[in-house]
Amino acid sequence: MDAYNLLFATFVLAFGSLSDRYGRKGALVLGLSVFGGGAVGASFAESSGQLIAWQGVMGLGAAFVYPTTLSILSNVFTGRAEKARAIGIWGATTGVGVACGPVLGGWLLEHFWWGSVFLALAVGAAVAVLVSVVVITTSRDPATPRIDHGGLVLSVLAVGILVFTVIEAPEHGWSSVTTLVGFATAAALFIGLVLWERRQDDLMIDVSLYANMRFTAASASVTFAYFALFGFIFLISQYFQLVRGFGPLDTGVKFIPVAASIAVGSVLGTVLALRIGNKLVVAGGLVLFSGAFLWISTVSEYTSYLEIALQMIPLGLGLGLTSAPATEAIMGAVTPEMAGIGSRNERRDQGGRRHARCGRHRQCLRVTVRIVAE
Repeated sequence: MDAYNLLFATFVLAFGSLSDRYGRKGALVLGLSVFGGGAVGASFAESSGQLIAWQGVMGLGAAFVYPTTLSILSNVFTGRAEKARAIGIWGATTGVGVACGPVLGGWLLEHFWWGSVFLALAVGAAVAVLVSVVVITTSRDPATPRIDHGGLVLSVLAVGILVFTVIEAPEHGWSSVTTLVGFATAAALFIGLVLWERRQDDLMIDVSLYANMRFTAASASVTFAYFALFGFIFLISQYFQLVRGFGPLDTGVKFIPVAASIAVGSVLGTVLALRIGNKLVVAGGLVLFSGAFLWISTVSEYTSYLEIALQMIPLGLGLGLTSAPATEAIMGAVTPEMAGIGSRNERRDQGGRRHARCGRHRQCLRVTVRIVAE
């Protein structure tokens, strides 16, 4: 699992930038194809090393898929109300995945060999490729700026080293020299990325975007929400199977309350955000989310499943109320043309205004002068 997460996190920022430049539909199809190919390889792996390698390939494909889904939605649905509804439904698919993944995986494990789980993912990816080719129209940043090679390399190294250090910290110790050096290296690379991007004309990412507190607060909210969700799923899966002795399929079915609540909360959250604003909805979702975890912390080996199921409901609702409206706020802070990476190419002119689509000031000035002259 770490191999998948490491490759996904390392390349998702860079691949989002490339999809903006060269076309989001192509990036989505490519990512799904790589993901599906990795799943086929994983299903027939004959050693743990092979399985880890194929999991890394799947993470690489997912790094193309994830940013393009949101950027495609932002370019198809341009009005705030319709975009919010689309992102709400997009967020609800998280709940569908949390429900269907464990249930389908559990059923396959009880009836077929373990590799069938990956083979099912490959089939799903193939279906998604066919639907994408038929349904989705392509879009890209019309400015088509040059590739910021320095930004790509620095972002990949910074994120990759940070995630790798976090993954390995429990093995080496959080205060060990290895861990501290890893964090220091990642911090230095991030600082280098900021300094590099501030001097470029064709930015991979506009770091000044983080000065927009709407963007930064929403990003932090989504980060903490999913951080907690995946930690819960990781632990509760082991609790159900190793402590309570449930089988794989039974364990998957027991995730339905949290999955359904995430789906409901995602749709409800964007509806409420349009009426009372993202700020109140996200804050309320985080409070509900935190309260659910306080309740979950009381679980013991004797806690009834009914109580655990009731704990999952505010957990899922809190996540949906947090993630979907926060995502809508993030996407609302950037232009549709640059939705895959943020407002990467926005520029300030001498008067403080922004060049939203032009990466070359002189060319922009020449065109402006000619229009005025004519």
